[in-house]
Amino acid sequence: MNYIEHVPTVCPCCGCGCGIELIVKNGEIAGIEPLKSHPVCKGKNCLKGKNAYRYATSDERLKTPLVKKNGKYEECSWDEAFALIAKKLTEADKDAVGFINSGKCANEDLYVIQKFARIVCKTNNLDNASRFCHSTSVPALLSTVGSGVMPTSTVSVEKADCILIMGPNLQETYPLLANKVLLARLRGAKIITVDPRKTPTVKILTDFYLQIQSSTDAALINGMMKIILEEGLEDKVFIEKRTSGFQDLRTYLDSLDLQEIEKITDIPVEKIKQAAVTYATAKNACILFNAGIAQYAAGIESIQALADMALLTGNYGKPGTGVNPLRGHSNGEGFGDMGTVPVFYPGFQKVNQETAQRFESMWGVEGLPSEPGLTYMDMVEKCSVLYIMGANPMMSAPDINKVRKEFEKMKLVVVQDIFMTDTAQMADVILPAASGAEKDGTITGVDRRVQRLRKAIEPVGNSLPDWEILCRLAGKMGFEKYFSFKTSEEIFEEIRKCVPQYHGITYERLERAGGIQWPCPDETHPGTDTMFVEKFATPDGLAHFQVAPGSAPLELPDEAYPYILTTGRVSFHFHSGTTTRRTERLNNEVSEAFAEINPDDAGKTGITDGEQILLKSRRGEVMTRVRVTSDIKKGLVFLPWHFSECLANILTGPCAGPPSKMPEFKFCAINIAKVENHEN
Repeated sequence: MNYIEHVPTVCPCCGCGCGIELIVKNGEIAGIEPLKSHPVCKGKNCLKGKNAYRYATSDERLKTPLVKKNGKYEECSWDEAFALIAKKLTEADKDAVGFINSGKCANEDLYVIQKFARIVCKTNNLDNASRFCHSTSVPALLSTVGSGVMPTSTVSVEKADCILIMGPNLQETYPLLANKVLLARLRGAKIITVDPRKTPTVKILTDFYLQIQSSTDAALINGMMKIILEEGLEDKVFIEKRTSGFQDLRTYLDSLDLQEIEKITDIPVEKIKQAAVTYATAKNACILFNAGIAQYAAGIESIQALADMALLTGNYGKPGTGVNPLRGHSNGEGFGDMGTVPVFYPGFQKVNQETAQRFESMWGVEGLPSEPGLTYMDMVEKCSVLYIMGANPMMSAPDINKVRKEFEKMKLVVVQDIFMTDTAQMADVILPAASGAEKDGTITGVDRRVQRLRKAIEPVGNSLPDWEILCRLAGKMGFEKYFSFKTSEEIFEEIRKCVPQYHGITYERLERAGGIQWPCPDETHPGTDTMFVEKFATPDGLAHFQVAPGSAPLELPDEAYPYILTTGRVSFHFHSGTTTRRTERLNNEVSEAFAEINPDDAGKTGITDGEQILLKSRRGEVMTRVRVTSDIKKGLVFLPWHFSECLANILTGPCAGPPSKMPEFKFCAINIAKVENHEN
């Protein structure tokens, strides 16, 4: 007899947090439908969402632990794998052990890995892919409004009267959020998009397009603010009552020359003025940004300038306003909330002696680490033991040739994942994890919306949920009393106690409400759609203007490397392609890498559309097929980073200094050359 079950859960791709329903027939996923009543997607899914979790039944799934012996992987028992890992972790110096995690994991998985690192290994060496996306956003927004999270909701975006899109290609990478923007536009909102590429977002959603020169975002925003002040469009009451530092900003803006800003940004002053006035005169103006402006050495200053402009015009504390960072992962907010970073314990509680003592009391332990740990790339370069859960640094980290050499020197690399990724191929021990369709849990989307993940099918082979693997390993190492969780709900109950923002959220409430936005201080609280309504998250409750002039990229084009490389995503794939390239429908759409170049640049080098070209930087080279298009700015080359056969991050290089340590994925000096006598 056929048994059909409908299991509501959350799409595992971008941070929109769309609802999907897995149709399970006789224990297998037979279909996927959008959740009709879901507040974010409202009965719609993008192509990735319609094919979500198809990869769960792939023949390539890891199904049993593997240990490398004499250069080859051999199957082993969980006990054998745990014994080897436990021995190496026990022998290693605590400062030489690091943990890298992923926003593809559930909150419960992330909470357990940071607890394991801090209790078992006594280290704050914890980091994740947010280092490569929003490590500039957090310090920028902390310095201005006191919090690095999205202050409105994805649902409220459609209430905006003007939306400034700085960086994200919404139409391809956040399609259901793009729908919200379209709804706003249909009711009269004006859409301004700033991007060096004429993306589908520009072509479909945009009223005013500013094709900016890469890495000049701060200059543009400062120019817009200068015009706002010259036109008398600032919100004087808001500035007086809710901010500080305005006079210093005004003095700096008064010193700027708009003609010089035109030269820097390659945007005519009249266009800058049109955008500035449109933004400033809107009743509710919303800014959406992502890695498109964050992945620069100057990312902090660019985002500070965005916050300054929102404050200057009173666009905070109302639905459909604010400066909103868009996370790439489905749980892109959750891995910050859970404290899987080197500078925060769970709940964004700063790493210091006081916080360590607070968690010692809550967890019933002694000796928790109280100094900040190493960041992502510092761990790669300085740790001799790395435990990697769900991440793929051999595709996502900058300067991959260097990363490979660092991995080869390590004493132990453990990779816990669902597939044999490029990083897993460098591991000494591989642990098979359950996919999101095979476990219960929660995720927290881009707008702080906590939602339930629900188990629909059984884990394949001997794979286990990430949290259960870590709990079993902790037990083998003598720490069972601190990791005695039997269900994901038990873990979430501990999260509620440790994370003030989650106090009022329970599994029961999530079953009834569908999703709750934090902060939610108690079980009668409905959650928070809009933050900063009465005060900001700073010690004095005021927002603080910052003078943010911007700075030059770390690596500039020269005679040997005259072009600028920028990397990004395409609509059919997600990050390193681990899941989407194993989904036939999606991979058939775009199955190989490509590079976009401007016709003028193609003409200079004798390159024609469809040919193979060589891209070369100071760190390495890759070969790919070219797309010649006027949609990209002259001097710029775009390369998606989903394809292991054409590793974009072989080319990328320098990282900014503290506090962000951000790699410049959006600005890398390269050369391009035609590949002669290549057989197609």
